Amino acid sequence: MATGKRGAPDVGADRSVQDRLDEVLARLAKLEGTVQAQGTEDRLAMVVFSGSLDRQMAAFVLATGAAASGMQVEMFFTFWGLAALRDPAKNPRKTALLERAFGWMLPRGLGRLPLSTMNLGGLGPRLIRRVMKAKNIASIEEMLRICEEFGVRLWACDMSREMLGISADELIDYRHLGHCGVAQFLAQASRGRVTMFL
Repeated sequence: MATGKRGAPDVGADRSVQDRLDEVLARLAKLEGTVQAQGTEDRLAMVVFSGSLDRQMAAFVLATGAAASGMQVEMFFTFWGLAALRDPAKNPRKTALLERAFGWMLPRGLGRLPLSTMNLGGLGPRLIRRVMKAKNIASIEEMLRICEEFGVRLWACDMSREMLGISADELIDYRHLGHCGVAQFLAQASRGRVTMFL
């Protein structure tokens, strides 16, 4: 402790040290709050670009595994990946000829997705599904239901939907399904720990 004249304690010096200590502690608390606010979240963000059954299965296996471990999962379906979100029972709205052509060529739903290799004229997906059933592996449709139970968010890319002539009302019924642009998805993905492109 500092002393003043005649050995008496210098109260002003002590107060100055305490003020500086309080200021440092306040700055530290503010810095900790900033770091926490800017820190990453326990989140998996996935861009699903491919419209093939095997790659879609990989995406849903990762999504269900991450969601089961407590992570928040966001899946952004764009371009050919949108085929998985089309409901074959819903009629598409009338569109321009080129958009209709894309609609005809793009599979409607998970049950009609081809394999990326060894599609064998449509036989490949049937064989894969038969093997999965024999080995008691969940089908991609079952994985979609598991994702819904775990609250996995599915996003349909607005730009791809418009380009391919897919309306929002022809998408599957799923509680956590939305549509957004790339900027909104990137804002969410940037806060996550893991980002993947399939």
